[in-house]
Formats: sequence, C-alpha cells, structure tokens
Amino acid sequence: MNFPSITGAGVFTPPNVITNDELVAAFNAYADRWNADNAEAIDAGDLAAKAHSSSAFIVQASGIHQRYVMEKSGILDPEAMHPRLPPRGDDQPSLMAEMALDACRKALAQAGREAGEVDLIICAASNHERAYPAMAVEIQQLLGAGGFAFDMNVACSSATFGIKAAADMMQSGGARCAIVVSPEICSAHLEWRDRDCHFIFGDVCTAVVIEPEEHAKGAHFRILGTRCATQFSNNIRNNDGFLRRAHGQMEDRRDMQFMQEGRKVFKEVLPLVSAHIADHLDAAGIEATALSRLWLHQANKSMNDFIGRKVMGRVPEPHEQPNILQDYANTSSAGSIIAFAQYSDDLPTGALGMICSFGAGYSVGSVLVERS
Repeated sequence: MNFPSITGAGVFTPPNVITNDELVAAFNAYADRWNADNAEAIDAGDLAAKAHSSSAFIVQASGIHQRYVMEKSGILDPEAMHPRLPPRGDDQPSLMAEMALDACRKALAQAGREAGEVDLIICAASNHERAYPAMAVEIQQLLGAGGFAFDMNVACSSATFGIKAAADMMQSGGARCAIVVSPEICSAHLEWRDRDCHFIFGDVCTAVVIEPEEHAKGAHFRILGTRCATQFSNNIRNNDGFLRRAHGQMEDRRDMQFMQEGRKVFKEVLPLVSAHIADHLDAAGIEATALSRLWLHQANKSMNDFIGRKVMGRVPEPHEQPNILQDYANTSSAGSIIAFAQYSDDLPTGALGMICSFGAGYSVGSVLVERS
C-alpha cells in the first residue's frame, strides 16, 4: 500500500512578542480605568468591579508565559485592547496569505518540492480573513501552485481535518502533492478586556506538505490512519458573521468575540478526546505503550497533562508529549502542528506518533504517523 505521507512542515512566527507581564500591565490599567468610570454603579452594587490579572494567575490557569502576535501596540493600549491591522487594498495580498506563503515555502523546502508541483491547497483555520474568495485560492495564486484550493473551518481541529481530507484525496487519486496551511490571527477575535480569557491566544501560521510515500525525497512521516469526530456544543463559540447587520446587531457585543464556558469545556472535552485517541489506536491495532510521541492541541497545559496520562496510563515524559504553548499560547488549529514541526526530527525510523487536535464543535481530529 502506498501511504500518503507528511514530507515537510513549516512554521511562520510573527515578529512581535507579548509577555505575561506586558499583558497584565495593560489589562490592569484598563480595569482601573473601567472601575473608576463605573465607580458609582460599583458602589451601589449594580456592577462588579473588574479584578486585576497577574502573571502568576495566567501561568497557573494555562501554562502560558508569552505569545506571538502580528501587531502588539493596540493590544497593549488600554484605550484600544485589540490589534491595529491596517486594511489592505484589493490589489494587495491579504495578511493571512502573506503568513501562509512563509509557512508553505518552509514546508516545501523541507520536502524538497517546488510550488509548481503542488496541485491541492487546503487553508484550514478557525477564522478566515474574509468569506470569499477563498483564502486558499489566493494562497494558491501567490505561491504559484496548480490544481485547486479550498478553505476549511473546523475551529481548532481544522489542520487535522485538513490532513485527513488531503490524505483521502491522495489515496483516491484526486491529488498528487498537497499543502494544508493554517494561518491563525487569533489576536483579532480574542476579547483582551476579559480577565478570564485575555491571555489565551497568539498568532502563527503552519503548513504541512502531503504526498504519496513513493514520491518522498527524504525522511518523512507515513500517515497510517486518520480519524475525525464532531459533537455539537455551544460552549466555545463566536457569534459574529455576515448576518450580523441583518439581525440589527451593529453594536460591539461581547459574544462577537471568543466566548468559552471553560469549566464545561474541560469537563466534556477531556473524556471525548481521550476516548477518541484510544479508539483510534485500538482500530489500528496499536498499543498506547508503542507511541513515542503525542503532539496535542496546545490550548491548556492541564488539559494536555490529563489527556497524556489517560492515553499512556502514566505521566508522559516531556519529550513524549512536547508542549509549545508556554511560548506560543493557544494558536487554535496550528498548535499541534507547531509541536509536530519542532519536535519530530529526532524520532528514529519506525517510531510511532499521534497528532491530535480538539476544540469548538466539539471537534476532534487525529493523525497516526510512523517515521520513515
């Protein structure tokens, strides 16, 4: 059997870093101003005062120490608390496409391929810069690829769902060389004024090249199997969209940004993901003890620690379940691919690993791979 394989991976990292201390200083300044402006209502008991954030709170809640963003001055401005990204003309490349070009070229270089050899691009991300034309088609044109391209959105599971789609099309003969690219500008849909979530997200873009194993030019990862699952939940959501004007919702409502019922998500997603990975391994006839590495979605350190213990039956060693969220924060669909790109080259031939992402939907996607 000629397996589809991951032959290259690339990561675009934005130029700007926001540390927890920087973020906390901006948030606390905003909270102090808000409390002063609403002092009368707070004193009357009509409003609750906004509590301060702290670096210790952020690390304890998430394991995050910093994040990369495309623009930081607006995020750290207590008068704005959001990135300032200038609009671009229709004759200019979109910001997401620029990020994607960098990641795609790095992935192609690792695979030893030229852009013209690519005949499928899937732009798999949680928030696309526009509804249409598809971001993937713009990336295809700017990169100089052929074939066809389309967008995919399954929130934080988009990249693994995209890998499954590309691998399936490769096995059916629908594509010869594919790129799954995940540009994530999470800073634009995060509510930086909300203490419970203001630290969660960062920006990044990842890309992987997928092609039949017989075409691989060097070391690669054979895709032994893919599995996807969805189960509807509104506990992670963003209610913005093109019907906003039609609904008469022009004001800046809180639910137009990232919303999460964190405790419900923690309680409901962890058993779902753990069972999904166990079922995938069982269907493949592979014991969890045979896994050399778990590249998990990078949302929260406690969540990953729980899943790792559940899957492996013990506390995984750091090299068995690498985390990158301390540096990148949650980058939605790109997180597990960052971990894969940065912590895979050391694996010997025959080593088994699992890429797994999970999030809004609920959705879970897993990719079982073998080093070749």
